[in-house]
Amino acid sequence: MQISAINSYSSKLNFTSNKNGYENPISRGTEKGLAIWGSIGGSALVGATAAGIGSCFIKSGAKNRALKLSGIGAAAGLITLALTLPAKIYDTKVKAFTREKEMDVFSRDRELKSNIMEEVDKEVKDQNVDLDKKINHYTSVQMANNGNGMLIKGA
Repeated sequence: MQISAINSYSSKLNFTSNKNGYENPISRGTEKGLAIWGSIGGSALVGATAAGIGSCFIKSGAKNRALKLSGIGAAAGLITLALTLPAKIYDTKVKAFTREKEMDVFSRDRELKSNIMEEVDKEVKDQNVDLDKKINHYTSVQMANNGNGMLIKGA
């Protein structure tokens, strides 16, 4: 018997392609794009605020006032973008990965519950199975579904 790391098995398993055609709705590319655009928007806001504050200090009759204010705003925006974008992209990658895995677990859980309930339904419709067995199997499934680990059955 050979024991190997869990990571080697996870690369072989593909939970996103099952018989129902489930496709994970979490897209890392979309998440990354949204993070980039959010960071650009935040940086533009910081740049505009810096230019607005700069307008209080640069007199209205100064030569090239608009050029100086736009330079201040652009510099503040670019510095903010350079400082925040890498952290946002990394954070987005981590969160998207986590959400992908959660959706995979959720979809597999729903699929397994559906399969189990189909089997119990087939058993209920089968005339050859005793009523006590039907009730026991159904209650066992419902207790497991509700998260109750212990079921005390009477004889």
